[in-house]
Amino acid sequence: MNDKAPIHTPVMVQEVLTYLSPSKGDKYLDLTAGYGGHASAVADVAGKLEQMTLVDRDSSAVAALTERFGAVEILHDDFAAASEKLASAGRSYDMILADLGASSLHLDEAGRGFSFTRSGPLDMRMDPRQELTAAHLLNHSDEQELGRILRQYGEEQRARVIAKAIIAARPLTSTDQLAQIIENTVPKRFGRKRIHPATKTFQALRIAVNDELNQLSRSLPLWGGLLAPGGRLVVISFHSLEDRIVKQYFKENAGDRYDAELTLLTKKPITAGPDEIVSNPRARSAKLRAAAKIKTKTKG
Repeated sequence: MNDKAPIHTPVMVQEVLTYLSPSKGDKYLDLTAGYGGHASAVADVAGKLEQMTLVDRDSSAVAALTERFGAVEILHDDFAAASEKLASAGRSYDMILADLGASSLHLDEAGRGFSFTRSGPLDMRMDPRQELTAAHLLNHSDEQELGRILRQYGEEQRARVIAKAIIAARPLTSTDQLAQIIENTVPKRFGRKRIHPATKTFQALRIAVNDELNQLSRSLPLWGGLLAPGGRLVVISFHSLEDRIVKQYFKENAGDRYDAELTLLTKKPITAGPDEIVSNPRARSAKLRAAAKIKTKTKG
């Protein structure tokens, strides 16, 4: 394994290792492998893995994973499509990890268009091969649809007003242009002191462009099926919409019922410690939930 890789600090590494509990000979599936930070930590603890499957939809990440890990199985796909293919092939794993956050390298690269703090094109695609971009949504959606996206995916209270301002300013071409429109539209009393007024709009557009919530809803049942008996599933989310979906799935499929498919390993989401948040601010919003394919109750 080549340890040279772009600088990206994975979140909650020790917590991931605790709940995945890697052992020699385990099979490991990383559905959002990124630049391999979590996968490398798992391999370091487990030693020789029987099988490692790494998934990412971003071509830059896939190239970095190939250089770093060599001959392991790497799938250039989104996690929902990859999960469907692996399930159809009858595969199973002892450890499954899904870190749902955007890579800090995505956020820091102006040309990808994820950040309102850097001037770049309105792109926001995790997979540059797909056609839909943030620019297309912003410049072709009507006011009602744009407002729905901002309200549903960004939980933006001022969605209608922002959508109206965006449409009045079209065509939009850059992230700083969009951020300035929102900053000029949202009054100071609406959250300016806590977060940048464009934060929720950029989140909403990223989720919509990459179909993030639908992918998660489709994938969770597949992940349960991909777990081998005794296997462990860890999901890290970064905003309430994702965490709500994971929480609901675990509530419906894990617990004390005799027919529950999974057993909860975390009753409440695990969050990063203060020391990690200081060194890696991205970890501040991370929430980790975990479950295992262990039947603890019998009918009777």
